[in-house]
Amino acid sequence: MGKNLSEFPVQYIKGVGPRRAKLLNTLGIKTAEEALYYLPYRYEDRKNIKKISALEYGRLETVIGKVIAAEVIKLPRRNMKLFELTVSDGSGLVKGKWFNQPFLKKNFEAGQEVILSGIVKRNPYRGIGFEFDNPEYEFVTDDADAFIHTARIVPIYRTTAGLSVRQLRTIMFNLINTCINDVSDYIPDEILRRNNFHGLTESIFNSHFPESGIDIDSLNSCSSIYQERLYFEELFKFELGLSIIKKGKEVERGIAFDCNGVLVRKFIDTLKFKLTSAQQRVFEEILHDMRSQHPMNRLLQGDVGCGKTVIAVMAMLTAAECGYQAALMAPTEILAGQHYINIHKMIEDMGLKVCLMTGSKKKEREALRCDIASGKTNIIIGTHALIQEGVEFKNLGLAIIDEQHRFGVMQRQLLRKKAVNPDVLVMTATPIPRTLSMTLYGDLDYSVIDELPPGRSPVVTRLFNAGQKEYIYRAIAEETKKGRQVYVVYPVIDETEKTNLKSAILGREALEKIFPNLKVELIHGRLKPQERENIMASFKAGAIDVLVSTTVIEVGVDVPNAAMMLIVHAERFGLSQLHQLRGRVGRGGSQSYCFLLMYEPVSEDARRRLDIMIKTNDGFRIAEEDLDIRGPGEFFGTRQAGMPDLKLANIVRDARLLDTARKEAFALIDKDAELNTFPELKKGLEMFWKGKIELFKTS
Repeated sequence: MGKNLSEFPVQYIKGVGPRRAKLLNTLGIKTAEEALYYLPYRYEDRKNIKKISALEYGRLETVIGKVIAAEVIKLPRRNMKLFELTVSDGSGLVKGKWFNQPFLKKNFEAGQEVILSGIVKRNPYRGIGFEFDNPEYEFVTDDADAFIHTARIVPIYRTTAGLSVRQLRTIMFNLINTCINDVSDYIPDEILRRNNFHGLTESIFNSHFPESGIDIDSLNSCSSIYQERLYFEELFKFELGLSIIKKGKEVERGIAFDCNGVLVRKFIDTLKFKLTSAQQRVFEEILHDMRSQHPMNRLLQGDVGCGKTVIAVMAMLTAAECGYQAALMAPTEILAGQHYINIHKMIEDMGLKVCLMTGSKKKEREALRCDIASGKTNIIIGTHALIQEGVEFKNLGLAIIDEQHRFGVMQRQLLRKKAVNPDVLVMTATPIPRTLSMTLYGDLDYSVIDELPPGRSPVVTRLFNAGQKEYIYRAIAEETKKGRQVYVVYPVIDETEKTNLKSAILGREALEKIFPNLKVELIHGRLKPQERENIMASFKAGAIDVLVSTTVIEVGVDVPNAAMMLIVHAERFGLSQLHQLRGRVGRGGSQSYCFLLMYEPVSEDARRRLDIMIKTNDGFRIAEEDLDIRGPGEFFGTRQAGMPDLKLANIVRDARLLDTARKEAFALIDKDAELNTFPELKKGLEMFWKGKIELFKTS
């Protein structure tokens, strides 16, 4: 009986033991299986043996020769000792030097044949001769297993203090030799054959200790056929889980909303603008889902200002007309409040009751709960307070989640549990590249509003440095003379010695001195919610000329008369954040501007972000660039709760594999939703998703 590698402690692998097991644990390696999937991050080619006389300075080279001398030299500096090894191959001499490692002397004897690998250096004193500092070494023996560290393509692992790369490499070699035959390969053979993938044992072996003939460039670019086989396996299990979740929702019985759309038509007649063709198309997709007998699970994506809220209102009116409640959950109180103000105004004449529930409204919460539980309230808007215990709906039929990337899958599930299979609409104004949306929202259907309302001019974006502030002040003065309003956004509320960033509080004071005739106000996250609401209401009413702010105005704030934004320390903001902030202007009929004020020093990535902002207003292009700069791990800032981590695959680099994995996974679940034909795959899948979401309700 073979070992169960997912439960086999790494401590019992040859060369590990309790002390090293603790060090490996810090790398996320607790079991033999986790160790097998802990891949090198790069590889060095040490298989081309060179004559010592042909060595080239500055290059990684490998030589083979006999030990001529091995001695420990005392250095005058701080009692340091140097172990120096001299090796000859008949064509010349090379020295290997190890600082403060005198114990190595006992490993070497004159006449021994050794292999050395390292970067070739000159002797710093004589200026001639060849040397290696801390070279990798191996003894030439008849034992084929001995060639771990030299004379081959050598894996380089990320490690931790107390565990050298050489020690970890030896552990990995021992692990593979003892455990490789216990690896379970549970991806169906037909899928492997169809995609020309190698077996799992062969792929693991060649991802750690590549055989000769494998191109080192493909290994270092993470694109060898063996590495890709392992990435595919991880993506396949990820997509299988999403396809099972999606399939489960498709077979659930939901609400078939069969009203004739009187409220929606009445609402459209009150609008001062015509819906875009994209809005009409997306609402038809939503309506089709709502009329179905299965619960809707749809992602609505659209750039800032494209009119998603109008579509959300139309969906809520559909639910209300059919006698059901609708809830909209937003990530912040300021955004929830903004939605409440807008939606209340839009539908207050239709005889429907709308309420706002947030964490700060403690006094009113009991009365609100009673109205929600009794069904008196038709539309409930709030923050995560909606999913807390004690909030009960009479008949929740539609749950809408705004800015989904701020919430996790688990929070989405909690809102769904407030009713029996309600329809779920997820909205985001943060454009998500297709590769990422397939991964994070693979269990949802997908709609995109890819058209802005007519008459919207692109916001003109310009970059300035600290020496150009006078021009910016003149532009603000000109804009306010025309009766328009301005946002000035700062990265922090207060200045601190640690950051040395310009702050909103001091910025407001400076702007009041520069513009004594203008009304300058300050809004930030430390103010009480009611204070923030009052300031925003004053700004919207035109009573404030310049609103100094932090990123609390990042999403959802809609003031059509605000036509200029200045972002101070723009180099310190993320690309998605800059785009969201810029989306607060350009909502009226006049030409709008976004000024990016940067302060040196500016990093290369920051410069890239600012250049992209100047070049385009296209949120999807910005999202692709943002993903490229930050990488998938950081793109969303917060981890999506309920999603397993991808430890090997990279959804940007492996977009092609992700697409293949998705197609194969969804096709397999279409044929065998419970994976009864593949019990080993089912077991492996449950391990992969363990502690996240229960995939198989019957298991």
